[in-house]
Amino acid sequence: MTAYTATVTVRLKHGVLDPEAETTERALERLGFELSDLRSADRFEIDLDAADADAARDRAGEMAERLLANPTIHDYEVAVAEAE
Repeated sequence: MTAYTATVTVRLKHGVLDPEAETTERALERLGFELSDLRSADRFEIDLDAADADAARDRAGEMAERLLANPTIHDYEVAVAEAE
């Protein structure tokens, strides 16, 4: 087994209201920043042991599907790297 760090990024799907991002976007614009769009995201870093990177990615994907993301309103991405 090898130690991996899986990073799961969970975002609201396009078209789903994102009040946190809207509030932050308005605040940034008041500070003088020009934006075309802003979206918020949650990022989870998971340390786990797996036979290979694909197995680690599959386990992290299962975690995202079962708990970390709601497939009705969220999209997610999984990135895996060997732990340092």
